[in-house]
Amino acid sequence: MPSSRDRQARLATYAVYAVQGLSFASLLIQVANLQAKHGLDEGSLTALLLIVPVFAGLGSVAAGEFAARRGSKPLLRVAQPAVAVAVVLAGLAPNVPLLVPVLLVFGVAVGAVDAGMNMQGVAVERRYGVQVLNGFHCVWSAFSMLGALWASVAADLPLPLIMAAPMVLAVAGSLYAGRDLCTREEEKVAPAAASAPAARFPWRPIIPLCLAMGFLYVGDAAVSNFNTVFMKEILDAGPKVIPLAYVAYQATTLAVRLGGDLAVRRYGPAAIVRIGGLIATLGFLGVVTAPSQPLAIVAFGLTGVGLSVVAPQSFSAAGRLDPAGTGVAIARVNLFNYVGFIVGAALVGVIADAADMRMAFVAPLVLSAVIIALAPGFQPKKAVSTT
Repeated sequence: MPSSRDRQARLATYAVYAVQGLSFASLLIQVANLQAKHGLDEGSLTALLLIVPVFAGLGSVAAGEFAARRGSKPLLRVAQPAVAVAVVLAGLAPNVPLLVPVLLVFGVAVGAVDAGMNMQGVAVERRYGVQVLNGFHCVWSAFSMLGALWASVAADLPLPLIMAAPMVLAVAGSLYAGRDLCTREEEKVAPAAASAPAARFPWRPIIPLCLAMGFLYVGDAAVSNFNTVFMKEILDAGPKVIPLAYVAYQATTLAVRLGGDLAVRRYGPAAIVRIGGLIATLGFLGVVTAPSQPLAIVAFGLTGVGLSVVAPQSFSAAGRLDPAGTGVAIARVNLFNYVGFIVGAALVGVIADAADMRMAFVAPLVLSAVIIALAPGFQPKKAVSTT
C-alpha cells in the first residue's frame, strides 16, 4: 500500500513530466517559424537542429553519473528551470550566432531532465509495485499537446511572446515539484547493491531497449522537427493548421498512454511494444502517401498511437534490470533517445534535400517496423548484477 510520502512524490513527478512536455513542445513547434525568422534552408535547419540531441546526449550521460552519486532530485531542481529559460531565449534570439549557444544550453538541460525525470518515474513505480510509468508519459504528452494548441491559438502574436508565456507556468511547476521528489535514499531499493561501480553495469541486457528507443526517436524526430515543414511545404497548410499535425501526434499519444499501464499489466510489455511498432509503421505509411491536410493530420496521429508505448516500456524494463536504483541503466537507455533524434534529424534532412519532405518519412517508416522484431527484449527479466 503506497504511503502518503509515495503519493506526494508521485504528484511531484507528474509535475516534472508536465513541465518537460510543455517546454519541449514550446520550442519544437516553432521550428518552421524559427527557420523563416533566420532565413535557414533545409540543410542549415538540419545542422541547427542537431545541436539539441547531440548536447542532450551529453547531458543524459552526465545526469547518470551525477544521479548515481547524489540522486536525481537536485539534478532536476537545477536543470528543469534552465530548460524553460532556454526556450524563452530561443524566441528572443535575434540571429543564428546567438541562437546556437541557447540551443546548446537547451540540449544539455533537456538531456539531464529527461534522464532525471525517468529515474524519478521508475523510483515511484518501484515504490508502488505496479506499472505507473505510462501515466507519467501521459502527462508529458498532455502538456506537449497544450503547448502546440497554444501555438495554434496564439499564432498572430509575436514569436517571443508565444514561446515565453508557457514558460511562466513551466518555472512555477518546476519549483513546486522540486521540493517533493524522491530523495537519493528513496530512489534505492537495494542500498547494498547501489554501492557497485556504475561503470560495470552490463550493456547486453539493455541493447534491445536501446535500439528500440533509438528507432522510436528517429520517428519522433521526424515528426517533432519536420511536421511543421511537411505541412507547410508539401500540403501548403496555413499558420493555424500547421500546428495541428503535432497536436494530433500528441493527442493520440496521450490517449494511448491513459490506458497504457492497464494494457501492459494485462498483456505484457512485449505484446504492447509489438503492436505499437506495427501501428507506427502504418502511420508513417499514411504520412508518405497522404494526399490532403486532414489525412496527413490523421496519419501523424496514428504514428503517435504506435510510438507512444515504446519509451515508457523501455524505461520500465531498464528499471527492472537495475533494482538498486543507480540510474545507470535508465541513463544509458535515455542516451539512445538522442542517438535516435540525431539520426532522425540528419536522415530526414538529407533525404528531404535529395528528394522531398514526403519521401523523407520513409526512413522512420522502415525503422518503426524493426521495433516489432525487438519486442521480445521487453519481457520482464531478473535484475542484473553489477558486481
